[in-house]
Amino acid sequence: MSELGELVGHQNTIYEATAPVAMYVAGILTHPAAMTLRPYRNVPIRATLLNWLVSTAYDASDEIVGRTEQYFPGFLTPGTIVAAFRDLRPMLYRAVAPFLRDSHEDVREAAVIAALILAEHPALAEHRDHLAVHARAILDTSSDDPNRRVARKALEAWGHDVPDPEPFREEPWDWGPHSDGRGDLEPPF
Repeated sequence: MSELGELVGHQNTIYEATAPVAMYVAGILTHPAAMTLRPYRNVPIRATLLNWLVSTAYDASDEIVGRTEQYFPGFLTPGTIVAAFRDLRPMLYRAVAPFLRDSHEDVREAAVIAALILAEHPALAEHRDHLAVHARAILDTSSDDPNRRVARKALEAWGHDVPDPEPFREEPWDWGPHSDGRGDLEPPF
């Protein structure tokens, strides 16, 4: 698992090996061994594999590619490594979709987030209304802020009503050394 993150996804880059590895990961999601719990984490390997797909798909998402194109024109021209990976999104979506209603919460949430990112592909537009239901479930139940952000952005991009974001609330452990809620840079008087 660490090899996926370090060698194939190092520094959020899509490498020549990324597409074949993503296809392999997509192919083994249904293997029974993928429900083996990872040592010390109590999370199925399937959830970890799906989260790797989330991370990789995000690195090739419209948002990231759009930002990169500003500084490196031609980054997405046909035939580039990133363009080839982005062309795989419908196939990756088909591998992820069976887990959208998985009984294990970690697997289900990872599958939903992967599907939301992959559904940026125009060929997957027909799935967006169905995925909106899952995105709303993430907003309602997830405590993971990055996942909630992905769900919110997908709903907004697809023209769905999105509830107002919850206001950011500082937690007491963020207040600094003062017990009365003052920050580190505020004078103690």
